[in-house]
Amino acid sequence: MLFQVGGQGARPTFFEMSAAQQLPASLHAALSYSLGVFALRRPILHKVLDYEDEFFALLMAVLESHSLRTTDGSFSESLYGLRRRPVKVSVKSSSSSAEFSDKAYDSALRKRQKVLSVVFLVVLPYFKSKLQSIYNKEREARLQASLWGQGDVRFDEAGVISDQGETPQAQVEATTGEVSNVARIKKNFAALIGVCYPWIHATNEGLSFAYQLLYLLDGTAFYSPALHALGLHVCRATGQELMDSSSRISRIRSRELERLRGPPWLKTVQRVLLNCMYTSLDYAQTGLIAAVFFFKMMEWWYQSAEERMSAPTVYPPPPPPPLPKVAKDGLPLPPDRTLCPLCCQKRNNPSVLSVSGFVFCYSCIFKSVSQHKRCPITLMPATVEQIRRLFHDL
Repeated sequence: MLFQVGGQGARPTFFEMSAAQQLPASLHAALSYSLGVFALRRPILHKVLDYEDEFFALLMAVLESHSLRTTDGSFSESLYGLRRRPVKVSVKSSSSSAEFSDKAYDSALRKRQKVLSVVFLVVLPYFKSKLQSIYNKEREARLQASLWGQGDVRFDEAGVISDQGETPQAQVEATTGEVSNVARIKKNFAALIGVCYPWIHATNEGLSFAYQLLYLLDGTAFYSPALHALGLHVCRATGQELMDSSSRISRIRSRELERLRGPPWLKTVQRVLLNCMYTSLDYAQTGLIAAVFFFKMMEWWYQSAEERMSAPTVYPPPPPPPLPKVAKDGLPLPPDRTLCPLCCQKRNNPSVLSVSGFVFCYSCIFKSVSQHKRCPITLMPATVEQIRRLFHDL
């Protein structure tokens, strides 16, 4: 039933929309992992990792803008053969009792809708990730303050221990009022984010879950609140639309090449740069999707390797130690193993002497070891601390 919900006609299934929505997160993780591996050999890439959110947002802005311009769909939606179509509501007045509304689709997206789509696809997720990082730092600061106290020792950003209770007078004089005001504003903003972000995140996730559930149950045609706010539906692209998009890309590129101005050598340089950019954009989808699959494969490989390395090694049980030998001048063992070798009676309160492993009555072995400081059978040195009580007689 779940595979058939929304699967008829031009409407995508729930699983197509879910896969298209989760692709950017997988792509971000794949690129971060790849840069982290390359940074082990090229330390200069650590600077890129410090601003990975900004670089990824810039990359996605270029890809989303190009995809919306040429295919009327986002980068991940165009990969699954999906297109965005604006909803146009036309009112029919043929009925005298009531008016009926019918939803139809326009042929292409308007420029305003493309710009807003880039905002919802790139800008808002970027700000959400930055708010998430600020919230995490604020939560760690509150946890550290609860552990160390407000006026006790605290770690600064450089990792140096600083005492908040005693501050040198020279350092206080060196701190200007402007810096203190900026620091106070940043602190208040971080505290505000720490209070408001959980509610914002919960509201966003709740609305997204409600829309996805209604889309799955065929209760709404919008998969997310962003599509509802933009007034856009996502539908499957037909074969004619795919051919039209290819011809549209060719017309746009030929028009851009015709607009080149300047001397011949400058036109040649511009034409080479544009062709390189077109080639990069054409193979960007294939390359980035290959990076996602490569990341998943490496994640599975290293995870299985770590599981094999962390799995406990099962060794065969060691052979039992040899039985202690009865000394030549030691006490002989009784023929019945249930008897005490000292009193030759049924063992009472059985206890073992750990140096030899023989079992006696507790009172008998305690007196013997206290007096002779050795095992009465093997004559090995022993103390009363080496007597162990047995709760099950052997």
